Amino acid sequence: MPSGRDVLLRTIRSQARRLAAGSLLGAGHQAGEALVPVIIGLAIDQAVADGDWGRLALWLAVLAAVYVGLSFSYRHGARLGERAAEEAAHDLRAEVVARVLHPGGGADDGRLPGAVTGIATEDVRRVGAVVMAVLAGVAALSGLVVAGAMLLRTSVELGLIVLAGTPALLWLGHLLSRPLERRSAVEQEQAANASGLAADLVAGLRVLKGLGAERAAIERYRRTSRVSLAATLRAARAEALQNGVVLALTGAFIALIALAGGAFATGGAITLGQLVSAVGLALFLQGPLQLFAWVNAEFAQGRASAARVAALLSAPYAVPAGDRELPEPVAGAIRLRSVTHDRLRDLDLEIAPGELVGVAATDPAAAACLVRCLGRQTDPESGTVELDGIPLRDLDPARVREAVLVAEHDAVLFEGTITTNTTPPPDPATARHTAAGEARGGAAGGNARAAGPGGGVVAAALEAAGAGDLPPDTPVSERGGSLSGGQRQRVALARALAAARPVLVLHDPTTAVDAVTETRIAQGVRRLRRDRTTVIVTTSPALLAVTDRVLLLHEGRIADAAPHADLLRRNPGYQAAVLA
Repeated sequence: MPSGRDVLLRTIRSQARRLAAGSLLGAGHQAGEALVPVIIGLAIDQAVADGDWGRLALWLAVLAAVYVGLSFSYRHGARLGERAAEEAAHDLRAEVVARVLHPGGGADDGRLPGAVTGIATEDVRRVGAVVMAVLAGVAALSGLVVAGAMLLRTSVELGLIVLAGTPALLWLGHLLSRPLERRSAVEQEQAANASGLAADLVAGLRVLKGLGAERAAIERYRRTSRVSLAATLRAARAEALQNGVVLALTGAFIALIALAGGAFATGGAITLGQLVSAVGLALFLQGPLQLFAWVNAEFAQGRASAARVAALLSAPYAVPAGDRELPEPVAGAIRLRSVTHDRLRDLDLEIAPGELVGVAATDPAAAACLVRCLGRQTDPESGTVELDGIPLRDLDPARVREAVLVAEHDAVLFEGTITTNTTPPPDPATARHTAAGEARGGAAGGNARAAGPGGGVVAAALEAAGAGDLPPDTPVSERGGSLSGGQRQRVALARALAAARPVLVLHDPTTAVDAVTETRIAQGVRRLRRDRTTVIVTTSPALLAVTDRVLLLHEGRIADAAPHADLLRRNPGYQAAVLA
């Protein structure tokens, strides 16, 4: 399991080549900056003092060449550093997103969507910025080394002051960065909470308006935002304190060097040109020392953010990967043996390949639990869920998704059009299953051939889902907000049907449509999913009426099983569940 330190080191190592080149150029820039006052001092001693204009022109040419070199080094070194920081942040962001989207799940457990977004954006950016901080630190250290060497050449005493004082300043800067690191971690946590709450409130805006709860929502966000603001201000004060103290100590250190240089010049120990060089080098030292203060602050924030990123990356998977392979082809037989999980109690059921089965649950929580187990979003506490005789826990979750598609009740649409939301992506596994259906000679294969690739499949799915009246190029805003509730539900159902998985689990797919449309959808699902295993978890009489049989889920167990009409006639509990 990676730690924050591991994330930082791995991020830095991933950009080793750019970092090495950029650091070399940065060191050249700082060395050039340090040489400028030395060259000026030499020009004073060797040209100005003697009135030698030719030598003065030579030193001015040398100074111009140094300026060209340090300008080139700064430009290209900074470019490499920024590129390395952005590339590192991009790679880490891709890793975070891949972990969040991993079929095994678990990364977002206990985290609001806004908190996950904060980690993938701001925290990752701060970790990437550490790469630039490393480059800046190497460059600053090079400047200090060159300046110290020049001061030693000018005066051993001045050089020793630099060599003794610089490590002390760096150590104090590191100590001052610790409060900033702690407060930065709290700042990011509170900012993520505020962002997550804002995202939840915006997503539920219609519900809030319907309940008349806008004022309560605003007040709740205001309280959370104030806590986030207080954490941000504490972090800002810690950073300002660090910068202020380091700046004051740096100023005192430079004044000490200048005072000592003046005393040595007055006593005749150094020349006028050497005094100018010493004062210039003392002023130059302010830049690298301030740069070190910035590097310390970046490292403090980067360590705090890296710890948050590491916590997400090392989050345990909700379901571990198995090592068995799916059968070829997938027939679609589903079996639950003595499954106990949450609201399910020693549940047994069998669904034959190609069967259309309804599950009517008297407890909505038990229905949701069954859906999660069928899609292997969770593994049962005891018992097994099998696909074609293979326990799902023995399969990789990604392979399970190739065979079993669970269409959640609250499925989310994406910004784009109806076509982009319903067109299945190129998927070799889907192609294999479709080919297998054709080889079996089933109607599923015939339907796939008749629909044709791409648009034909989507058109057939939209028609079956009762959304054939919606133009395919209808714009869809974020989360489907531009569509009505019924339209969103029908498009989401069409997307699930167009995927053409061997096993499809639908959870209350028609709660927002009228009775006539619901009946038409039921017939469409029956027609399009012929000879493919389909499980509809619902209490809708229209949907249950087209199933081959219905399983009554009561108190976590299958209490009865029969065609819809038979259960309506003989089972009062079923009547209460579907007719209430």
